[in-house]
Amino acid sequence: MIQVHSRAWWRATLALCLGSFLVFINLYAPQPLLPELRTAYGISTLMAGLVMSVATLALAASLLVFGPLSDAIGRAGIMRLTLLAAGGLSLALALAPNFESLLLLRTLQGFVLGGLPAVAIAWMGDEFERPALLSAVGIYIGGNTLGGISGRVVGGAVSEVGGASASFLVVGAMTLAGVALFWKLLPPARAFTPRPFELRGALADLAGHLRHPLLLSAYLLGGLNFLIFINQYSYITFRLAEAPFGLGASLLGLIFLTYLGGTLGSTLSGRLARSLSQPACMMAGILILMIGTLVTLVDSLWPIVLGLTLNAFGFFLAHSMASSWVGRHAERARGSASALYLVFYYGGASLGGLWLEPFWRLAAWEGVVLGSWLVLVVTLGIAGWLWRHERSVSERRVAA
Repeated sequence: MIQVHSRAWWRATLALCLGSFLVFINLYAPQPLLPELRTAYGISTLMAGLVMSVATLALAASLLVFGPLSDAIGRAGIMRLTLLAAGGLSLALALAPNFESLLLLRTLQGFVLGGLPAVAIAWMGDEFERPALLSAVGIYIGGNTLGGISGRVVGGAVSEVGGASASFLVVGAMTLAGVALFWKLLPPARAFTPRPFELRGALADLAGHLRHPLLLSAYLLGGLNFLIFINQYSYITFRLAEAPFGLGASLLGLIFLTYLGGTLGSTLSGRLARSLSQPACMMAGILILMIGTLVTLVDSLWPIVLGLTLNAFGFFLAHSMASSWVGRHAERARGSASALYLVFYYGGASLGGLWLEPFWRLAAWEGVVLGSWLVLVVTLGIAGWLWRHERSVSERRVAA
């Protein structure tokens, strides 16, 4: 087993962090390009948003494929080949002849982008000692955030110079170069033991998780919060691309630096959980997300940036607590329980445009804020129910 801070630990951790970075730079690079794509193809905001939605929906579906598949055939090959395919598909996106082809390629890319997130932590669990695993996971999650930010910044900056096609080419080239380094850095698996895939058992585990009210509540909370959070960023690009702001793609990409508020929120979540219960932290995160959403109503750029930063802080605080809640309350098959959380998470992201689009058409950004609040009130209620449940359990333990 690989020990913490050993040479093999650093190589493996850097490799998986790089892989995570590559996944999310590809997933999110098109987001600041949505106004440009809308104009170039003469499509609606809803259709432009499908560039993000189809990829996240395909990623969500792939998690249920690659996770069980890796138990049977191994994990390293899945990570390497899916990253290689993602880079190739990014290059192909630059050559898409029409919008329909673009959507098809993004769907395929979203599916292969699920390969590494589905199996990376399982790879660590196979190969790392427990202290090494706990240390590596935090760095790995940091790669997620940095990839998401970098994808939007790079995509927007390159598009400002050479258009959307140039953005896809640059991201594809970065990915293929990164895959070569990932391939070299990742140590060979030593502790993996293949298991035959049993479809009936896997389906029974998933059904059991969905019948568990504490898990289902966390799934809904995470999925609905991400439905709002990530799609607010899509619609804010349309708002800021129009008068009176008139921001170009490069400046729209910089707006996503507000994601750093989420890095702070997820980092502080562990400390807050020492003094508050997990559901209380979820409620606090959702309330901050609701407040930040209201702040974005101010018709000035810097208050909008502040509001988005608050949103990121609140969202990632709630997300960190909800995902760890699943690991804590899953009674068996924790791997599939966590995978199901991510299915709801990315599934919510893919469906957000369908929910927010009517509000956008009705009242532009003010409508998006209204649609967001309607959903966030529901997730706040879910967190409140979890808080009451946990308090009642604690009271019964004290009484006993």
